[in-house]
Amino acid sequence: MSQFPPVAALLHKTIFNGDDMIFLPRGRIVIQESVRLDESTVLPSALVDHFIEQASDRFIMDTCICRESDHCQDYPHDLGCIFLGDAVRKISPQLGRLVSKEEALAHAHRADELGLVHLIGRDRLDTLWTGATPFGRLMTICNCCPCCCLYRMLPDLDARNRGKVVRMPGVSVWVEAEECVGCDACPSVCFVEAIRLNGAVAEISEECRGCGRCVDACPTGAIHLEIEDTEAIQRQIARISGLVEVG
Repeated sequence: MSQFPPVAALLHKTIFNGDDMIFLPRGRIVIQESVRLDESTVLPSALVDHFIEQASDRFIMDTCICRESDHCQDYPHDLGCIFLGDAVRKISPQLGRLVSKEEALAHAHRADELGLVHLIGRDRLDTLWTGATPFGRLMTICNCCPCCCLYRMLPDLDARNRGKVVRMPGVSVWVEAEECVGCDACPSVCFVEAIRLNGAVAEISEECRGCGRCVDACPTGAIHLEIEDTEAIQRQIARISGLVEVG
């Protein structure tokens, strides 16, 4: 039903209008796989750190409502979203707490270490349910796991609404066919259903959001992720800064 034009239009108007969210590849995956990194290269995690450091206000959710509602057994429930910007002052203290820059950075780094994937940007749904208005003054940083991410709904949405959540530009993910054994490990961790087996070889579609979970899951190292453009992080910082005012 979510792809039926009238329903898709309603979802866009009420939930997705103005959204712009980017999945960031896990830093450890990039470090392992990209042969072009050097000491001057800015890693994806630096994008999260940048906005935490620049924000006027920082709020941490006491719990991840996705993991809590889906009874996740693999990752801690207390690693909730980080919200940035002065709009966070309107969020109920029953949902979490205002924190210092150091506390927010520690929270994000703990998520990195545990293998969670950051999703960052402007999300109308978070503005609606938290009451943190106006839209455009609240930045969301989610710490997503494969089983419970809200955006598992992406494959069921129409193309326009699916396009509100994207891979970080400059990131490429591919399969080395000769190394793939067709074991089905990668499709099982792909929350957007971007990987399918074609015979005995995994194939990655354009629906890939570049999170890197499949790289970690592959037992033979057949899947590779690389940042093709080392200036991509700086460009994304500039673009997101134009979408959300956090300072």
